[in-house]
Amino acid sequence: MAADSVETLNPSASAAGARVGLFDFDGTLSLIRAGWVDVMVPMMVEILADLRTGESEAELTELVEGYVGDLTGRQTIYQMIEFAAQITKRGGDPKDPVEYKHMYLDLLMDKIRDRREALRSGRTAPDELMVPGARRLLDALQERGLTLYLASGTDQPFMREEARLLRIDSYFTGGIFGALEDYKSFSKKIVVERIIRDSGRSGAQLLGFGDGYVEIEVVKSVGGCAVGVATDEPDCVRVDPVKRARLVRVGADWIVRNFNSYHELMAALFGQE
Repeated sequence: MAADSVETLNPSASAAGARVGLFDFDGTLSLIRAGWVDVMVPMMVEILADLRTGESEAELTELVEGYVGDLTGRQTIYQMIEFAAQITKRGGDPKDPVEYKHMYLDLLMDKIRDRREALRSGRTAPDELMVPGARRLLDALQERGLTLYLASGTDQPFMREEARLLRIDSYFTGGIFGALEDYKSFSKKIVVERIIRDSGRSGAQLLGFGDGYVEIEVVKSVGGCAVGVATDEPDCVRVDPVKRARLVRVGADWIVRNFNSYHELMAALFGQE
């Protein structure tokens, strides 16, 4: 797979009939939260290590990285629910998963505060904190007439603010949806069902983009096409093999490392026109 190229996994796939585009946010378009894994995993490993089960730090890190990765794309609370279950499994008395979520978000905000402020003040251009080529792809899809939606497992107020900071909120005329306090009332499956119901489009007219398995799986389950974004954050110049493996497993039709070759991607999706 040459740099910035498109890997076709399903040669028969075509988005020529797509009328709706659904994007994940973090890691698919936005790099504001790049490095979040390096905040969440050590937090969990430290707490598990304090239970003194005899497991090494390396063993605990492998365990945590596994379930954190498997749950990427879902709301953050689900990673915290699994974390609490792991504490219980080791004889500990866990806090409410919501408390762990807020603990993690406080740590993450410390990490990304400067990025957000740099965008807000204009010191950093929005495209510097986006997956390369993302804005040009959004332009191309908008010009083609697709109605675009944005859905994220990040809390809705934060991701809507960050979409504004990146100046991409205006692309998503279909709506911008994120995690809610009542976590059972939001999921990407619910968003897709809402899109189909409210737009009057069929699942086969849906084109999805995401770096987590959830959005790919949901789009494929209704008959849509899906692009797996397996970018190795934050540089976004290589394919992340772990991400790629997850995306392939749930049926991604194409794999990209970034969107710099958006012309090639558009040709792969819609055919030469």
